[in-house]
Amino acid sequence: MSKPEDKRRKARSDYVYRRMTGTTIAAIHRISPSTFARWKKSAKAQGDDWDIARSASIIAGEGVEAVVSSVVEDFMIMAQSLIDEIKNDTIPMEQKIKHLTSLADGMTKMTSAAGKLAPRISELGVAQDVVSQMLDFVRAEFPHHSAAILEILEPFGDMLTARFAS
Repeated sequence: MSKPEDKRRKARSDYVYRRMTGTTIAAIHRISPSTFARWKKSAKAQGDDWDIARSASIIAGEGVEAVVSSVVEDFMIMAQSLIDEIKNDTIPMEQKIKHLTSLADGMTKMTSAAGKLAPRISELGVAQDVVSQMLDFVRAEFPHHSAAILEILEPFGDMLTARFAS
């Protein structure tokens, strides 16, 4: 097997079975993240979807709840990233509130679906629903406190994730 093919096979294995991120895999195998993404996309076009293989591996080894927990964790990481962008962006406060409301709605929908698939994580869903309702309430009743909510939401989200991750 040629060296690039060997790297590609190892990258797939690390992604599917060890659940490493593309960035980590790229660093370990000394390839660019775009090369990893290209390999993954090319494999999918040829019928080898690495994401499906990864989920199947998790289900086989740990069950559906592990997959759902992984999805919830990934969503929370992305949500945190969005919150960081909102905090550091120069968009008007009204637009920030709209983004947060959309995020809260997405969190509610995602956790509702996750709770149906893996009832064990339903407590996280309840917590996220409370956060969503709080955001709606502040937006409607106390819009002048929006900046304070942005400041509080980040560490509170971290605390929720840590509490319900175990």
